Amino acid sequence: MTLRLTDEENERLAELAEAEGRSKQEIVRLALAERWAKLHKQEQLDEVLSRVLPRYRSLLDRLGSA
Repeated sequence: MTLRLTDEENERLAELAEAEGRSKQEIVRLALAERWAKLHKQEQLDEVLSRVLPRYRSLLDRLGSA
């Protein structure tokens, strides 16, 4: 796979890699893993809320109007 970055993006990646003592490749892989985990957590949260919110809708409505 080829990753095309602007000069500025490449500079930022190099600075980040140096600051963390990692390779640029490792920084990109970690960023991908973090973004994937964030997406997955959001999907899980959405699923839980779609099941839980209807159950407590009347209570939430009463609390909201209090």
